[in-house]
Amino acid sequence: MKPNPSFSPSKEAGNNLFMSSIIGLANILAALAAFLGTPPVYSKTVSWVQRYTANHYGYELVDLISFGWWIICALLIFFIARASVGTALVMGGLAIAARLLV
Repeated sequence: MKPNPSFSPSKEAGNNLFMSSIIGLANILAALAAFLGTPPVYSKTVSWVQRYTANHYGYELVDLISFGWWIICALLIFFIARASVGTALVMGGLAIAARLLV
């Protein structure tokens, strides 16, 4: 096996630092989006979920399903925001790097 001449431990460490910073920033911004976005999404959709549950599964499960729906709304907003922010940060970083290198 030949050694890779383009491998540089310092370059690899810088890349890992960059990616871990992007992941951390994406997580923080996604948590903020979930904190701000969950109450409006939940309040607009929970009445439909409660009616659906009562009609199809019975009134006994309405409270449990409502709580589960709150968790689903929060996780859905968090993961969509994290994927969006992470992608935007990586693409923005690549665009900046391309401008600086050209």
